[in-house]
Amino acid sequence: MTARIEHLVTSGTFSLDGQTFDVENNVWLLGNDDEVLLIDAPHDPDAIERAVGNRSVVAIACTHAHDDHVRSAPELAERLIAPTYLHPADRVLWDLTHSLHEPDAELHHGQIIEVADTRVEVLHTPGHAPGAVCFSVPDLGVLFSGDTLFKGGPGATGRSYSDFPTILDSIRGRLLDLPPETRVLPGHGDETTIGAEAASYDEWVRRGS
Repeated sequence: MTARIEHLVTSGTFSLDGQTFDVENNVWLLGNDDEVLLIDAPHDPDAIERAVGNRSVVAIACTHAHDDHVRSAPELAERLIAPTYLHPADRVLWDLTHSLHEPDAELHHGQIIEVADTRVEVLHTPGHAPGAVCFSVPDLGVLFSGDTLFKGGPGATGRSYSDFPTILDSIRGRLLDLPPETRVLPGHGDETTIGAEAASYDEWVRRGS
């Protein structure tokens, strides 16, 4: 059965550097009637568990370890009997939220995750966070971009463990070579395409932050 994409929005908070903000997070599920890959585990584990239903979960794949993307990861890993995947460079952020729980496995650039006969490629895209990753699904023409790329530009880099030149390098070197029609499904907000965002790259460089 062909893999499909399902979308859920959850509400909660994001806290870092002594500040807390209300946020809404996109949760993406990629799979079929039998199995899914869960991309990020933010708020409302009950709603996420309902969205998964009776399907097996190949992995809880975290785009990065800011608390609004991983807060429910250990609980969901236990409920869904699923491993949590995280890039090792983001352990510094993960440990701020889950000092008593380790991720189950590491994500690395070029790694392939298979779900519902579909290949998902891990792209390491640091900048918003040191271990930020995107998940490219060429067969579906989709990129799950986490907080690396949004409709309107790069993810925020004004907080600890983030860097604007680094995120620009990640986007230019790892994302803009994807087909321009590639759908970009981010961690927050509306979807866009690689082509729509590539047109503004020089403007982001001039902006400088």
